Amino acid sequence: MHGRLKVKTSEEQAEAKRLEREQKLKLYQSATQTVFQKRQAGELDESVLELTSQILGANPDFATLWNCRREVLQQLEAQKSPEELAALVKAELGFLESCLRVNPKSYGTWHHRCWLLGRLPEPNWARELELCARFLEVDERNFHCWDYRRFVAAQAAVPPAEELAFTDSLITRNFSNYSSWHYRSCLLPQLHPQPDFGPQGRLPEDVLLKAPVQGRRILEPKNWRCFKDRVGCPDHSPVLPWPLQNWSWCRTPSSLTPMIRVPGSTTAGSWDEVGSGTLLLMVDESPLAVEWRTPDGRNRPSHVWLCDLPAASLNDQLPQHTFRVIWTAGDAQKECVLFKGRQETWCRDSATDQQLFRCELSVEKSTVLQSELESCKELQELEPENKWCLLTIILLMRALDPLLYEKETLQYFQTLKAVDPMRVAYLDDLRSKFLLENSVLKMEYAEVRVLHLGHKLLLVTHLDLSHNRLRALPPALAALRCLEVLQANDNAIESLDGVTNLPRLQELSLCNNRLQQPPALQPLASCPRLVLLNLQGNPLGQAVGISEHLAQLLPSVSSILT
Repeated sequence: MHGRLKVKTSEEQAEAKRLEREQKLKLYQSATQTVFQKRQAGELDESVLELTSQILGANPDFATLWNCRREVLQQLEAQKSPEELAALVKAELGFLESCLRVNPKSYGTWHHRCWLLGRLPEPNWARELELCARFLEVDERNFHCWDYRRFVAAQAAVPPAEELAFTDSLITRNFSNYSSWHYRSCLLPQLHPQPDFGPQGRLPEDVLLKAPVQGRRILEPKNWRCFKDRVGCPDHSPVLPWPLQNWSWCRTPSSLTPMIRVPGSTTAGSWDEVGSGTLLLMVDESPLAVEWRTPDGRNRPSHVWLCDLPAASLNDQLPQHTFRVIWTAGDAQKECVLFKGRQETWCRDSATDQQLFRCELSVEKSTVLQSELESCKELQELEPENKWCLLTIILLMRALDPLLYEKETLQYFQTLKAVDPMRVAYLDDLRSKFLLENSVLKMEYAEVRVLHLGHKLLLVTHLDLSHNRLRALPPALAALRCLEVLQANDNAIESLDGVTNLPRLQELSLCNNRLQQPPALQPLASCPRLVLLNLQGNPLGQAVGISEHLAQLLPSVSSILT
């Protein structure tokens, strides 16, 4: 144990302990063997309960013996009177408490308690909540007990508001109770459900702004020293309110801007994640039937949705076209209007010059975020090596204005990497993601078609180049040393010279391109980990004996679809 000196024992004491352990081991093995023999013979009576009690009382993690007890209890249910069965259940609950005192994190013990109470006609759920509270006083981060409390709260139909009050009491007692903060993030969506986004969907803005209020006093510089003194460790950096605050910022809708290009493909994004409802495309005030999809092709709730525009749907005689994208879900409806000239361009709403489908920060949210940023910066001056504070500063600046704070964000990334060297790879990946998004925003604001991605793609693992009318894959792909999945469907690719020496590439999808002859696939032989190749919709798939030819050309690729 920490803080306890090791007391040396004499040879006589050591020998006595050894003999004692040997005696216990013999009794343990004998009792276990007897239980297994009785179980095999079908003798599931109360003697088995007694024997398993002796073993589980010392070692509650013997899962097989909990199974034996359940088998015995199931048989005794049909043999005992209601009074005898009630006494048996009471004794079993008491035995389980004693086992939990031996090991409060025993999977088998908590599972057996759930099973037992689930079979009772009228369990005393209030007593079980008290039991959870007692064990959480001993270890407030015992996730076994937290899981059991959630089970009890669900069975007893405890209102989420009461559970939220319980987390408040624990947080008031100890700010660093991470489990309580996590439980709050699960309870808040239940208290403020948003039907369009599921039980764990977004929260209303006013609730999000109040979510971190419990931890905000920690983040105030005037209370920082007081908090550290209270913890009793001068180097202690509290982790608690940071995750809850970051959780609330991360629930802000995406700031990327979708647009429309014609002829070709239409891109529409949602004001929030489109997981339910309907997207309708109107061209020159007439509805157009199109098939919507997400960029990754999985059609999950997404901020960006795509559709292909049939060329015949556009009237070349008109000087410009009007597009409307309408999203409806229940009684809610939102739409945007776009105009398209004769030349092929990327367009945005020329009537309002607003970013399409973007959820801009409200005045209230901007004010709160700016206040939090100032507080965190003051805190960072007091604690320069507090990694949570540094990460929160980066995320806050990202939420407020990614381009305005870009240079400052990069400086904080450098500081954070020096403070937290174990997470350098994660921070590099996050930095790369932010730079990519900033490059897209810069291209949009400047209304140019130049996208600068130098030194920003090195950590990319999944790249989708579909629907871009490519005739060949760019040679720059050779620099993507971490690339694992590459999708380039629905292009006009005739050559694969760009796909060479990609050491981690595992999946390559080239559906609906113009690959004519098997030799065009020769560069893929330089990708040692490639196991899946999808060539469906290419002319070479019609050749006789193509499967055998490709198997010889690419022997390491286990799955080739033609």
